[in-house]
Amino acid sequence: MVGKVCLTFLFVTILAAVLDGQTLGGPMHGKVVVCYVATWAVYRPGAGKFEQSDLEPSLCTHLVYSFAGLNENTNSIKSLDPWQDLEDNYGRAGYKRMVALKERYPHLKVTLAIGGWNEGSIKYSKMAASAETRSKFVQSVLFFLDKYNFDGLDLDWEYPAKRDGRPEDKANYVSLVKDLKEAFEPKGYILTAALGAGKETMDAAYDLSKLSRYLDFIHMMCYDYHGTWDGVVGANAPLRGTNDQDFLSLEYTIKYMLSHGVSPYKMVLGLPMYGRNFILENPGVKKILFGVTTAKSQGFAGPFTKEAGFMGYNEICSETTNTSSGWTQHWHEQTATPYLRDGGRVVTYDNARSIAIKVKLAIDYGLGGLMVWSIDTDDFRGACDSEKDAYVDFVERYNKIVDEPILQDALKTLNLPDANRIENLSRRTAYVVSNGRLHLRLPEEQYSNYNLMRTINEATLIALEEKRILDEITLVTKKNEIKDDDAPVKLKDYLIATLTSLLSPDSRSAHQHNNLWSELHS
Repeated sequence: MVGKVCLTFLFVTILAAVLDGQTLGGPMHGKVVVCYVATWAVYRPGAGKFEQSDLEPSLCTHLVYSFAGLNENTNSIKSLDPWQDLEDNYGRAGYKRMVALKERYPHLKVTLAIGGWNEGSIKYSKMAASAETRSKFVQSVLFFLDKYNFDGLDLDWEYPAKRDGRPEDKANYVSLVKDLKEAFEPKGYILTAALGAGKETMDAAYDLSKLSRYLDFIHMMCYDYHGTWDGVVGANAPLRGTNDQDFLSLEYTIKYMLSHGVSPYKMVLGLPMYGRNFILENPGVKKILFGVTTAKSQGFAGPFTKEAGFMGYNEICSETTNTSSGWTQHWHEQTATPYLRDGGRVVTYDNARSIAIKVKLAIDYGLGGLMVWSIDTDDFRGACDSEKDAYVDFVERYNKIVDEPILQDALKTLNLPDANRIENLSRRTAYVVSNGRLHLRLPEEQYSNYNLMRTINEATLIALEEKRILDEITLVTKKNEIKDDDAPVKLKDYLIATLTSLLSPDSRSAHQHNNLWSELHS
């Protein structure tokens, strides 16, 4: 009897793990999910205080401890907050505690970031300028990573050749990365870098094709495209620019990097867990126009982050959850950006829907994965309401294709899971077949916390499977023909006609299907 009880308990435990899309093994979709942790978040007040115990490592494949700094006198890496980072003098041992997470979550890689905005650029420019100073830095990094058991280093020099840097930084940065890579290879250390995403920065700072050769991943900082520094309201992380000459967008950055020789599988698309806010010059203006509506040079501060013009998602979603607040919610279609307005105050940010759209963009371009800055401003306490429309764009596309005859042909070879079998209830699959019909399964659970991080992993799963279905449609299309009474018409032409509304240039995700279009017209 005891044996039967134990067996039943084991079965229930295994089944619970199967039904859960994420286990102690981490995300199950196979893409990189890099989570930066801003360690100073531990000093935030009240509900904004973020301890390492608040982390859910199963949501990430990589954790990046941010930040270490550079000792410009010795050209060596150093802790920026010894009491928080180290064990010495009764310190909190942040390095040790984060690395120790790998014991419970063996899938994890934990790396250390050096740099950041507050570190500036000039001392990195000086360090990278000669082989001698670079060598001192590299040796110090090797010692540091070995001492504290990190899996690698993330370079966050903001930015070569800018902020008092020099033009030669562009070449010296490549030399620095090459030196680090050569030193890391025998040790198996990971080498990544966070790169600015604006065209002006990329032009000045990076020899992208060479960096792609040496870096394991490029973390694309696809945020801070707009803010109070513009003098007008704009999206923090726009999917597309407001016009054809607007180069400040995720789509432009991706295309730019690809066209400059970056391998797509090394590109990790950065997603912000925060927004930018504005105080309007004219609070009475009726309609907000991105890039046009004027704003003051300084925004307002959130209750936790305390930085003017900046608000974490956890601060923003608390406002939307509060029904007595004066905020009204809006959506900017061109940039795929949600925004809030309360009279003369505006917040542009990312919610679950815009995050899901950007995840699909990354999958459509075949990128290596996603990155977040930073996990400590997601709703890690579960204080906000869950968002109901996170996957509305996936549903719209599904509804447009589900009854098309070409899909039925594709289903014959896709071998999708049967919805009537219990083992296919796992959240590891989003598309199933029941009685010959395709079904899209959306998450049923109401997230208790980490709404954006969970959306990233769910959307990645759905987007990968959607892409597989579209790719199969393309293959079927090339193999078949439809004939009418007058003349033979290739099935691919039929597909183009019937799915115009789905893939047209005016569609929200049309630009994401360039590969499909090119194959259909080949």
